[in-house]
Amino acid sequence: MSDLASVLYGEDEIRARVGELGRDITRDYAGRSPVLISVLKGGVVFLSDLFRAIQLPVRIDFMSISSYGAGAEGSGVVRILKDLDQDIGGEDVLVVEDIIDTGLTLSYLLSALRARDPKSLEVCTLLDKSVRRIPPLEIRYRGFDCPDSFVVGYGLDYRERYRNLPFILAVDDQTGLAENPDALAGLLTEGPPGGI
Repeated sequence: MSDLASVLYGEDEIRARVGELGRDITRDYAGRSPVLISVLKGGVVFLSDLFRAIQLPVRIDFMSISSYGAGAEGSGVVRILKDLDQDIGGEDVLVVEDIIDTGLTLSYLLSALRARDPKSLEVCTLLDKSVRRIPPLEIRYRGFDCPDSFVVGYGLDYRERYRNLPFILAVDDQTGLAENPDALAGLLTEGPPGGI
């Protein structure tokens, strides 16, 4: 297993950072009731911990989107599969992401949300893979600056597996994981290598 992946962010480290982000958001949005929008499915784990760390009357909503376009990287153009349940016109909106990679999809999504005339629109991401950024993005809250690695755990998946790991792994051998997608399944009961 240790040849396939290594711990990038441990459970305690993630918990502490999410708490810090919650305190920052509580301070910055004092007296307001922001709407936290998460993009399904990956952001749900982060959202559930984050909104419990915010000491304000927050509301949540969800979108599901699908990138489409030529090539594996996609074009950044998205198709909305599930739209918001509530109108965000005049609302303070905080988009909560699990990871921002190239930023193409998020850039398109922010443009679509701005067209709905929110009072404010900010971004909070757990992981920012800034080394891969293409369009410039204003990210008000970021948990960790993520290296250019394929990551799983804490909402992030490989073929819908490993979202429920409480820590985040960097997959060091993507070919090995592709050959055996369940190779890391033992971590669900054994915990991370090294007991982190």
